[in-house]
Amino acid sequence: MAQAASSGQEERGEIYQNFRDLVNMTPKQLEKWLQTEESKKVGFRHEGEQEAVGHGSGRKIIQILEQKKADLSDDDYAHMKKVISYIKRHSAQRPDGDIEDTRWRFSLMNWGHDPKQSQ
Repeated sequence: MAQAASSGQEERGEIYQNFRDLVNMTPKQLEKWLQTEESKKVGFRHEGEQEAVGHGSGRKIIQILEQKKADLSDDDYAHMKKVISYIKRHSAQRPDGDIEDTRWRFSLMNWGHDPKQSQ
């Protein structure tokens, strides 16, 4: 039982570190971004939903970033895993040329990652 608990803590540590490495926008930057028209125009929407999945994720990311590590819940860690997966998958689809005003960049920014900051 102790080994299972320690591997769970190890996994959480990896998730936390990957999340902090990939989410390169501060809560304030992300909050300001989510208020823009560009942010609201990109992303997948479930049928009948007004808000795109990534936009909702951005709001959840802000809440996670503002918490202490010790206060993060299982749901927070599950969302962090989703964020890591999205950023890695979407980053691999980088378009050619200038990315400044692309839907690709705007979508990543909704998930807390500005590729212009990591260049």
